[in-house]
Amino acid sequence: MNLIRFKLFSCKLFNGGKFSVLSVFLLLAALLTFYACTKEPEAEAQPSGGQIYLIGEQHGVDAIYTEELRQWQTLYDEQGLRHLFVELPYYTAEFLNLWLQAPAGDDTILEALYEDWQGTATYDSTVRDFYRQIKASCPETVFHGTDVGHQYNTTGQRYLEYLQANGQENSEAWQLTKECIEQGQKFYGEGSDMAYREEMMTANFIREFDKLAGADIMGIYGGAHAWIDYDNDGSVNMATQLLARYGEALHSQDLTYLAAAAVEPERIDTLTVAGREYQAAYFGEQDLTNLFPEYRCRRFWRLEEAYSDFADCPTNGDVLPYNNYPMQIEAGNIYLVEYETAGGEIIQRYYLANGNTWQGMPTTEGIEVK
Repeated sequence: MNLIRFKLFSCKLFNGGKFSVLSVFLLLAALLTFYACTKEPEAEAQPSGGQIYLIGEQHGVDAIYTEELRQWQTLYDEQGLRHLFVELPYYTAEFLNLWLQAPAGDDTILEALYEDWQGTATYDSTVRDFYRQIKASCPETVFHGTDVGHQYNTTGQRYLEYLQANGQENSEAWQLTKECIEQGQKFYGEGSDMAYREEMMTANFIREFDKLAGADIMGIYGGAHAWIDYDNDGSVNMATQLLARYGEALHSQDLTYLAAAAVEPERIDTLTVAGREYQAAYFGEQDLTNLFPEYRCRRFWRLEEAYSDFADCPTNGDVLPYNNYPMQIEAGNIYLVEYETAGGEIIQRYYLANGNTWQGMPTTEGIEVK
């Protein structure tokens, strides 16, 4: 506080060389007013200047984990990235960081986590092997868990015990672990409220990312959290909220199409399209009643050797991302998607796969077929 200004206040409030009760009150009020007027406003937390490379995955698919590992190794080796954000609670990622520091071959921590994952999509040997390969090829990786507190009564409690045993009850790690556990308790206690989960995942992500002060990161999340403008059970998902904060620094990539790579056609049909017969690989029927009550189902075909006949057809603005299809989509093909309404009406739509993307996702584009 400015000392000269303090003396001026004091001189004005003296009363015959003694302080009156009123003088004391006025002095305190003046000082508080002065302090309030001169106190610097708290600066708002600024977004980090780093780049965010989000990957949207389907859990438990070998081909997707292989591609994620390849991309992380490339970013790690060629661009120097070290921070990997994952769809795990804070304390689970911290356990993974401790495991990375353990001697090669000591998987005690990893095996304990794996047992905690029983009953979830993460309880898959492919996931465990994925982490082992990261430790072997990218040993300086730093994991950041930004999900709510799954396994709070097992993994979460065990991490609190670890912190306590190491005298860290007053540490930031202790506080963040407690907060994450509370998030998990609230999420499961309120019937798995997805809107709440997306809000917490976003807040946790921002906290961890902005700490890094400009470092680039890669993140691996289920597609429902990582796709921009995806409506996750009626909630604004994490990626969409992050986009509002980080803008063009956010890059979202969809890898779920790789899950369909091994799907074989159920049969080969002969279809007549625009007056010409085509062999068409049929890939089955998808029930839509839970997603869109006005539709009963949709069916999928790939027209064989038809691309050149329809490549010049005008597009109609309709897009259908690869992740909507039950099979692998390859550029240079024409696809028929047949919708059946609840009332039995059949609606046929044709799509062109030309390698284009929509909001970061590889997509097919609707065409007008005469």
